[in-house]
Amino acid sequence: MTRQQLFAQIKEKNTFLCVGLDTDLSRIPNHLLQEDDPIFAFNKAIIDATHDVCVAYKPNIAFYEAVGSAGWEALQKTLDYIPDTHFTIADAKRGDIGNTSRMYARAFFSTMDFDAVTVAPYMGIDSVAPFLEFDDKWVILLGLTSNQGSQDFQLQTNNQGTPLYETVIRTAQTWGSPDNLMFVIGATHPEKFADIRALAPEHFFLVPGVGAQGGNLEAVVSHGHNDLGGLLINSSRGILYASNGKDFAQAARQQALAFRQKVM
Repeated sequence: MTRQQLFAQIKEKNTFLCVGLDTDLSRIPNHLLQEDDPIFAFNKAIIDATHDVCVAYKPNIAFYEAVGSAGWEALQKTLDYIPDTHFTIADAKRGDIGNTSRMYARAFFSTMDFDAVTVAPYMGIDSVAPFLEFDDKWVILLGLTSNQGSQDFQLQTNNQGTPLYETVIRTAQTWGSPDNLMFVIGATHPEKFADIRALAPEHFFLVPGVGAQGGNLEAVVSHGHNDLGGLLINSSRGILYASNGKDFAQAARQQALAFRQKVM
């Protein structure tokens, strides 16, 4: 999916919402556990309930890997079920050098046909470049993440007072363009958004942390958007587990609608 196509979806649906499919067998409604494939049954119902009020879906690969081959099968069925109009993100946080990165890129872009994959930048350009070789595919690079541990490294400054995350964002823009490179910027750092947008004015940001982690949604939208939207704001648990009863899909839809009302 191109940047213009993604923006067209944001404009048409009037939302920045990305639904995170962090599907946990221990949290889905009990009645679904009788299904042949409970993970896919849950995901299918969520997609049916939310596809017209979101622009992207982001399966967190760990939740599927954790249950072995059945999880991978459920992931592929989920990906096949997501409408072609939606941007799909493999939240895999891969990052290695040489042929290993090339195989990761092939797995998510060729074999599974995701639009994007999250990538860790710590090993540098040779761990990221193989992902950037695919047409109309995206790297979503970890920039300033939403978790508490982001302060351990990302906020540490060099002798000039520049935090590491700024160095990552500035350097990575020499590797890719706004047409194939996004950054993960956590909503739990609302005071940073204006400066980060100035640092990367044209790039999309994938923004986690607005739900259970308590990020400031209004500040993200106010300081993070650009002329082509520029934001994919993720919500996972707040939508997926709005109810643990048979009305779970309807409850998920209500949360997605409430999100749109808050930010657009």
